[in-house]
Amino acid sequence: MKLSQLSETLVGSEIVKLGNQIKERIRMGEHIYNFTIGDFDSSVFPIPQELEHEIVEAYKKNYTTYPAAEGIIELRKSVSQFLKEREGLDYGVNEIQIAAGGRPLIYSIFRAIVDKGDKVIYATPSWNNNHYTHFTEAEHVVVKATAENNFMPTAAEIQPHIKGATLLCLCTPQNPTGTMFPKEELEKICDLILEENNARAEGEKKLFLMFDQMYWTLTFGDNEHYNPVTLRPAMREVTVFVDGISKVFAATGVRVGWTFGPELIISKIKAILSHVGAWAPMAEQKATANYLLQKENIDRYLINFKEEIRYRLVEISKGIHQLKEEGFHVDVLAPQGGIYLTIKVDLAGKKTATGNVLETQADVTQYLLDEAKLAIVPFYAFGAEKNSPWYRLSVGTCGKEAIPAFLSKLKEAMQKLS
Repeated sequence: MKLSQLSETLVGSEIVKLGNQIKERIRMGEHIYNFTIGDFDSSVFPIPQELEHEIVEAYKKNYTTYPAAEGIIELRKSVSQFLKEREGLDYGVNEIQIAAGGRPLIYSIFRAIVDKGDKVIYATPSWNNNHYTHFTEAEHVVVKATAENNFMPTAAEIQPHIKGATLLCLCTPQNPTGTMFPKEELEKICDLILEENNARAEGEKKLFLMFDQMYWTLTFGDNEHYNPVTLRPAMREVTVFVDGISKVFAATGVRVGWTFGPELIISKIKAILSHVGAWAPMAEQKATANYLLQKENIDRYLINFKEEIRYRLVEISKGIHQLKEEGFHVDVLAPQGGIYLTIKVDLAGKKTATGNVLETQADVTQYLLDEAKLAIVPFYAFGAEKNSPWYRLSVGTCGKEAIPAFLSKLKEAMQKLS
């Protein structure tokens, strides 16, 4: 049966596919250390009690009808105030669009800006930029980020591709790497964009920046989140942000996200979403509008939440470093932000106890699952090369007691190789 070219060529999410396989094995009774999904175990990381209370109260008050297409005015006012207090960003209600999490917003940003054949620049590994570029039939312009730069694209790597491009996609703290842009590097990238746009003729489409900062509140140690508009105010007219409550409040299933940027672009995103209908539910919008104004409650929640995330990232990092010092072919990048660790498991070419050779990185991934009961996402699921030995490890579903246990299982599995 012949279907559309898009549906025939679109590749489903590798992460969802892997996650479904893991869930099925767990359902069949297998014990697996599942660090694949960028989500939270709500028994370990519940949403804030005050937010939960607001959601329940909103349903009790029968807030169950259609919300406004752009998001209810109370929520957009609360988001505006939240951004001003927390980041010093001043965006009005007509510059803010609400939707059911980040995905429909990113899709709509692409649809509002990108035409067929336009150049879209994104780095690998990165989350889903390749698929959204495919949706719009744009030209994929891929920057291969490296471990030496914490897998964050540099201005020098972006510069050769910037002429004539329509959209640059950046994320910090980044999914899948848990690393961040240094201030100086983000400034250089902003300067590239401004220089390119100043060189374009009047009436020519600008180069826009999609800046995904869904994890921006989750930073650790001395690492600080920076945004392009604060660093370079002239970036305001070409920057569209992606943000929301999914990660900051462990509220992935509550489905409240927002984008903010130039009013003209936001109005087009609103028009697109008015047909797609990917609105955040009315009750959740009412609840989030009330909760975002509870500064002391939010601060108290974040202190504990961030410490729990930090502990897991640091302890797993220590364990991987110890294995590296013992001579195993593993490595880890220092965690900077988000809920992810970038780890390296370089076992391709090794022989198992049964005499099978791990010929590909896919073989390594399968071996880790079968022998160590460890489920992590290979970077090739984020657009990196198939032979990349790097992985994303998500700690959102990780209990503290699982850390020494899975590290021990990983060590045992590697000791069986020759």
